[in-house]
Amino acid sequence: MRDLMKKPLTRAALAALAASTMLAACTNDNPAMMRLNSESGMLLRGTDFGNATMNNTMILSGEKSYAINLANRFAAETITQVNFAFDSTALDAGARTALREQANWIRQFPEVTFRVFGHADAPGSNAYNKRLGLQRARAVVNFLVRNGVSRSRLEAVSSLGETQPLVPTQERERRNRRAVTEVSGFVKSHPAVLDGKYAQIVYRDYVESAQARTGLTGIEGSDLATSE
Repeated sequence: MRDLMKKPLTRAALAALAASTMLAACTNDNPAMMRLNSESGMLLRGTDFGNATMNNTMILSGEKSYAINLANRFAAETITQVNFAFDSTALDAGARTALREQANWIRQFPEVTFRVFGHADAPGSNAYNKRLGLQRARAVVNFLVRNGVSRSRLEAVSSLGETQPLVPTQERERRNRRAVTEVSGFVKSHPAVLDGKYAQIVYRDYVESAQARTGLTGIEGSDLATSE
């Protein structure tokens, strides 16, 4: 064996040794090769790196609905539901606080329209509960209008009555006595503001939301609002 090691390697042996060395260097476990083959910016990337760019690209290309995106944001950033006492349309202190938060959010997106769905719990006839649910939805709309949201952007839709309970029960249930605000679409004059004005709108409304003049309508928002 010692004599064999002293013999010079043949050309074929050298080629085989070089190939095995290169193969070892190219394995996935080799740190140098991992850095060489990794995506640019890998060391800076967090769990959400690039999501904003991907989201904007999907919206501009039509792959993702702008309305759905805003609806998800509205649901994540506000309390979209308020509850009522039995057989009542009065907004209590908690409901008014939640609706002021809704109004502040809605004023930042003057191109978006909203619907308010009214619900009731099981006691009472279905016809009565449908009327009661609609009255609750209208109470929410009226409050939002008093807090600076244009009425033309709000709709109190036909009540869902007792037909969609959160808690299936024939008894009184506060969680079923509710009104829910949702994104419904866009103002006809600007179905989507994606032409360079969108950032301007968001920034302007963010600044103006801290001032007395908070009622905003359309791209040029100008209404004066009073708060309740």
